[in-house]
Amino acid sequence: MDRDTTDGRTSLLVWGALAIVYVVWGSTYLAIRIVIETIPPLLSGAMRFTAASLILGTVVFLLRGRRAFRMNWKELGGAALVGLLLLNGGNGLVAVAEQHISSGLAALLVASVPLWLVIFRIVARDRPGVLTLAGVLIGFGGVAVLSLTGGGDASDSTGIVIILLASLSWSVGSFLSGRIPMPADPFAASAIEMAAGGIGLMLTGVLVGEHLDLGAASGRSWAALAYLVVMGSLVGFTAYVWLLGNAPISLVSTYAYVNPVVAVLLGALVLSEPVTASMVTAGLVIVLGVALVVSTERRKKARAVPEPAEEPASV
Repeated sequence: MDRDTTDGRTSLLVWGALAIVYVVWGSTYLAIRIVIETIPPLLSGAMRFTAASLILGTVVFLLRGRRAFRMNWKELGGAALVGLLLLNGGNGLVAVAEQHISSGLAALLVASVPLWLVIFRIVARDRPGVLTLAGVLIGFGGVAVLSLTGGGDASDSTGIVIILLASLSWSVGSFLSGRIPMPADPFAASAIEMAAGGIGLMLTGVLVGEHLDLGAASGRSWAALAYLVVMGSLVGFTAYVWLLGNAPISLVSTYAYVNPVVAVLLGALVLSEPVTASMVTAGLVIVLGVALVVSTERRKKARAVPEPAEEPASV
């Protein structure tokens, strides 16, 4: 097989995996909205991540053996903490927020995560460049407009506050993941994160009084939950990790501003969620800000020593 054929096949695989991350992670907001129609948000997240953790952990163990799970207590605790912040505080609150706001609006506000990460870097005395700061200001301008206007729709302010808290929790988890001890194997680390998140969501759901009524849960909600387990948490994440080792990080990171666009389109097409002019304008401003931040930071990293990517914005 000649070099051109090999390069062409690799390029095809890269774009195929990227399409999976674009569409699958963008569709998780729609799937969450369908799940919570008849299944409580926190308990549905507990089932999702517990199931995904068991499946992923089993596959990793069968393929890589015990060595994949060799870690000390600090690494185990680091993965558990990140899992609680990303999945219990982050994803769990997204599901709660979608009881009050549309899936598209939720996705647009969650797109602010890369902007929060820059703020945390500033607090940690890591000064970003001028273009990065400009992107943060632009992006947060769009977030402010969406938060204050609800995207021009009759959105519940409670849902907007919750989704902003979810973005903040996800950002803290992403920021810490590269700065505290973590398991060496990314798939083993993800299995532990999902296990911790699933347990955390179950305990939180019970504490706030959620109750799963199996008779009231619709087949549509169960199907969406199965989709989240298999496609959102397993296929999407696997494609993302493969991309990190086979594609430029500048290309992989474009998911951060493609996902919200996919989420808005799917919400409008499948659930007939309103897409207002205010929502589109503010959303484009957020995407522009995030694109400026991501592209500037990746160029800077390409000139310096390569660094690992941040945690994905959806699993």
